[in-house]
Amino acid sequence: MGKAPETQNQYHIIVVGAGMVGAAMACLLAKQSRDYVSGPLQIALIEARATPSFNPHQFDPRVAAITEKSRQLLERCGVWEAVAAKRVSPYQAMEVWDAEGTGRIQFDCQDIHQPSLGHIVENAALIESLVTEIADLDNIDLYCPTVIADYENHDQGISIHLQDGTLLSADLLLAADGANSAIRKHFDFDTVEWDYGHQAIVTSITTERSNQQTAWQRFMPTGPLALLPLNNGGDLQHCSIVWSQDTAEAERLMNLDDNQFCAELSRASEHCLGQVTGVDRRFAIPLRQRHAKDYVMPCLALIGDAAHSIHPLAGQGVNLGFADVQVLAEEIDRAVKRGLHLGDFSVLKRYQRRRKPENLAAMAAMEGFKRLFAAQPLGVRLLRNMGMSRLNQIGLIKNQIIKLAMGL
Repeated sequence: MGKAPETQNQYHIIVVGAGMVGAAMACLLAKQSRDYVSGPLQIALIEARATPSFNPHQFDPRVAAITEKSRQLLERCGVWEAVAAKRVSPYQAMEVWDAEGTGRIQFDCQDIHQPSLGHIVENAALIESLVTEIADLDNIDLYCPTVIADYENHDQGISIHLQDGTLLSADLLLAADGANSAIRKHFDFDTVEWDYGHQAIVTSITTERSNQQTAWQRFMPTGPLALLPLNNGGDLQHCSIVWSQDTAEAERLMNLDDNQFCAELSRASEHCLGQVTGVDRRFAIPLRQRHAKDYVMPCLALIGDAAHSIHPLAGQGVNLGFADVQVLAEEIDRAVKRGLHLGDFSVLKRYQRRRKPENLAAMAAMEGFKRLFAAQPLGVRLLRNMGMSRLNQIGLIKNQIIKLAMGL
């Protein structure tokens, strides 16, 4: 238990974690509840660390590939226009190829009559826009930075004791506190997880040639390399990279100086954008896949990476999190309009039933892709390349795949 509370605050919902998913969850709930007959939901948003600030003069090394479905969700949150005013980088095409053969697939937004396939958004730009919007909503209180000392279950909800003595109580607690969720651990949610034995190197680079507003992805036996186009006021000679490699190889690459790293990256990308001429500070992130066997218990639900974390192979992690946000917001809206308690187990289980199959399918697909492109037997490589080349020729199926990925 925490120390005796100095102040007590009662809310309908407490969201822990003010990253992209948690902040979007709080923002969407606050906005959709403004017209409730019973009055708007009162929401607390708790974050342990100071939220990042967008720097217009430097790219954030952490980016998200936002699908059209996720972009529409951010529009409903009222933040997409603010994000776009900072910096977004739409990509209109995608090139995917196999390092061990001639297999290649090209996707183009014109083939599906869309202005883009998606947008590369810097994490800091999105979080800052969400936090700014939240500050203007009078039914959200942001506690940031603050530390949670303890949790307490009671008949009609959950209370949180903050380290400063403040006590917050709510009908429903939502955990959006990331892949290493303290809430998931505290409430003993079982997980299935394994270490990929990979690290993802992330940074921003400058290239000799234009990125052509194209996302480039090369699959190698030691892991995939993605070059995601950045648009800095019309300057297209920048990309954000996610280079997933075996741990030993990732450590070797991290120990290179900038010139050596640029040379290695130029070779690994097969000079698709010419030489890599500059690189920002690099970060290496260990990759681990985990999935909670259950997302919910009475008065508590896990969302985003707290419920499921996935290999960054196709950049779908945050989009799965935003899909959690949309479905849970719908179920909460349904509960309010039916006069149900927000922490009712049946309400939360509907959210789990709707989201768990899609999340598991995405995780299985990413694991399958990883294993397929890591396979080295000649027969597998031949079939893999033949399959990619054949798929690239079947426009109907290829376009359906990209529409599905975009959420259209």
